[in-house]
Amino acid sequence: MAPEKDEEMIRFPETPQPKKKASAIEAALQRFDKENAGSAQGSDGEMRHKRQMAPSTPPSRKGLKMHSTTYSDPARRTSLYRRPLIAACLTLLVAGAGSWLYWHDPSLREPVAQREMTPVDEDAGQSKPELEEEAAPPLAPQRKEAAESDVAVSEPQPNPPPAAGGFYQDGHSANLRDMQNYAAPQAAPSAEGYAQNYAPRTRALMPDQMVQPMEPIGWDKFDGEPESGFHITADDPVSTFSIDVDTASYAFVRSSLDRNVLPQPDAVRTEELINYFDYGYAPPKSADEPFATDIAIFPSPWAEGRKLIRIGIQGYEIADAARPNANLVFLVDTSGSMQGPNRLPLLKQSLALLVDELKPEDKVAIVTYSGSAGTVLEPTSVKEKSKILAALDQLTSGGSTAGGEGIRQAYSLAQRNFEEDGVNRVILATDGDFNVGITNQDELKGFIERERDKGIFLSVLGFGRGNYNDALMQALAQNGNGAAAYIDTIGEARKVLVEEASSTLFPIAKDVKIQVEFNPATVAEYRLIGYETRALAREDFNNDQVDAGEVGSGQAVTALYEIVPAGGPRLNEPLRYGDAESAKPADNAGEEYGFLKLRYKRPDADKSKLVEMPIGQGEEVESFDAAPESARFATAVAGFGQLLRGGKYTGSFDYDDALKIANGAKGEDEYGYRAEFTQLVRAAKTANALPHQR
Repeated sequence: MAPEKDEEMIRFPETPQPKKKASAIEAALQRFDKENAGSAQGSDGEMRHKRQMAPSTPPSRKGLKMHSTTYSDPARRTSLYRRPLIAACLTLLVAGAGSWLYWHDPSLREPVAQREMTPVDEDAGQSKPELEEEAAPPLAPQRKEAAESDVAVSEPQPNPPPAAGGFYQDGHSANLRDMQNYAAPQAAPSAEGYAQNYAPRTRALMPDQMVQPMEPIGWDKFDGEPESGFHITADDPVSTFSIDVDTASYAFVRSSLDRNVLPQPDAVRTEELINYFDYGYAPPKSADEPFATDIAIFPSPWAEGRKLIRIGIQGYEIADAARPNANLVFLVDTSGSMQGPNRLPLLKQSLALLVDELKPEDKVAIVTYSGSAGTVLEPTSVKEKSKILAALDQLTSGGSTAGGEGIRQAYSLAQRNFEEDGVNRVILATDGDFNVGITNQDELKGFIERERDKGIFLSVLGFGRGNYNDALMQALAQNGNGAAAYIDTIGEARKVLVEEASSTLFPIAKDVKIQVEFNPATVAEYRLIGYETRALAREDFNNDQVDAGEVGSGQAVTALYEIVPAGGPRLNEPLRYGDAESAKPADNAGEEYGFLKLRYKRPDADKSKLVEMPIGQGEEVESFDAAPESARFATAVAGFGQLLRGGKYTGSFDYDDALKIANGAKGEDEYGYRAEFTQLVRAAKTANALPHQR
């Protein structure tokens, strides 16, 4: 019964009575006075070590004597002074022990946000962050922001360096020792391999939540050439150049303008901007003649009295059923400079898109390089697609860049698995920052030229900014009979490796050259817009030993010449003592502006073939608005490229003029590329000349 009674008393306590309450308080006070009658306030036997103060009120009946103790006793004084000294010594001892534990136990230094957390409870619909061993203490105010953003602040990451002597984004200068000692942190692996590759304390955080290092600024490398000027037709009537279907410059320009910064002039190759777009040229009738031409002549929009000649060349498109088998080696840069979301992670996504476009009979191998090089995946049939994708997915970045050794091993692997009647190609994916082993550009070019003659071609995919070596990428691609593309977004990867996969991988012609002979009777001066890095000597056109560009399946090439008609506003004054204008033109030349020649080789041939035709006045229209839509849009792009390079020959033509022409010639624009171009023109109007140093 007692427990029931206690329970009842607890559940229904008695209401206190005032008299009983007062009596109990009085008894307690008396008991307290009796027990402490001879003691001062505080500890027994000694008074607090504090300044003596007179009481503001009389002592209470409790009998507390605040000032009864004096300092007359020497022993008492010694005891009073010894206590603080002992306390200080104990404090130092405890602090030293704590410091030793702090530096010898890394777990004590981890922020709360790094500790292991339990997975999301899908049934409850919300996550339940808990420590495995004990509950986490409340976050301090200055840590709340990091916790709420769900970003783990991992151990301090080094600022990735640019080339020696450059600047970090935080404004600090770099030096050679920074470059030699730098070892970037490993890139976050895939979700599947995340728990195995990361310490347990961070495995609850997804890879896209990891803090990424800032990119370097200002050490992109370009080998630019001065903008082509006007030639006097009577003195120099022949223009010769290698065909170019690269688009890397356009993507780099877009990447710069997306950051509100104008690209450096050497980064702008106007022909690559022009050839980024499809102009809908009519295809060849058969594979026996792999090229069809499209010529248009119309007034220049930036110089009165001048005219533009647009030369369009459309390549034959190989049917899927007739497409040869492919032997591909992915050569992937996994060095520390590839750390960052727009580098190795984007690279892996891009190559995975390409794998999806291959036939089951195609083969893929993967070679990686950082401080050294090695084979990650032996040649594997695309039938085992999951195996290829898994090998890509496990790649991480770190270390220096032995690009030369990687190239050697990739070509060796391609040669061992050579496809006699197929396409053999190395696809190099990198930022071009080679800093270990063979780094000399000419030496690498010589090696790739020799491998090209064995039937193995090279394509280059560029990634990253700040230390992007475009000069090396262009040199390797041009000498490897391949194209160079710059991948700045997954959309660009899809364009290059999905929509244009056939033209990227499967050539229809190599060593393609163009030569135009202008008629001095109708053309006083001329200049080729762009192609400065692709210029050839006149005698190189008929020399089959001279390398030139490659054209892929279904690919098109566009070139623009600006001419000054005879009697028009020349830029070069006539010579005092005469020039070669008295040269006799050929019969019927009065109806021609020039004569076009195109020379090419089949992918497996050593001897070239020749295609030729006149550039007649019958292709001319009287006004710019009457020109074909594709020609007008190409002109807008050409004007934009020239403005980015300084506008030396465009007069008063400005970005607004380029924008007006482009908006009036967008056409169908199935993928929105032309609409994107107009946004880039708008961005260029307000972009900064230099990036901000952060």
